Amino acid sequence: MGDDGFDRELDDMPQERRWRVWMGRIEAVLFASATPVGREDLARVVGQGVSVEMLIEDIQAELSGRPYDLAQVPDGWMFRTRTQFADAIKVAADLGEQPLAYTQVEMGVLCAIAYHQPIDRAGLADIFGKEVSRDLLARLRFKGLIASGPRAPRPGAPHTFVTTETFLTTFDLQSLRDLPELELMADPAAED
Repeated sequence: MGDDGFDRELDDMPQERRWRVWMGRIEAVLFASATPVGREDLARVVGQGVSVEMLIEDIQAELSGRPYDLAQVPDGWMFRTRTQFADAIKVAADLGEQPLAYTQVEMGVLCAIAYHQPIDRAGLADIFGKEVSRDLLARLRFKGLIASGPRAPRPGAPHTFVTTETFLTTFDLQSLRDLPELELMADPAAED
């Protein structure tokens, strides 16, 4: 029993039962959290030396075929609804015509920032051939997908934009290294 009165070790249980209880604890903590939960936080609810990663793998195996999955994201793990159920969620939540996805313009700006960060508005204008609206950038910032980066090393030192941990989580990336190669994103019809 720990100093807080919480029995992490469960020494009085058979090993198989103990493992199931630890899995249940991990699942409950993740289910209760609206944000990713890190390894250190999950390790607080299981016995000393227990592999959180192995518990996660067993939970993931049990979720096979369920409408949600346990995904590893930059800050830890979280439950995610599988994409094939987006329409059902949209109907049940009565979202009407409100899109769950991002507009083509928003995606273009997010991609430009992700691949060229830190980048300022002038850099975005160079990419798109026109100025990117402050409102669009404010929407992306409000959604937590971008943030202010370091000042650009130019006269006036304009603000730059960078992607955030929320961006990585939203697009199921562990890091920016997981972005697809730009060549892979090229339009295959343009190669003819």
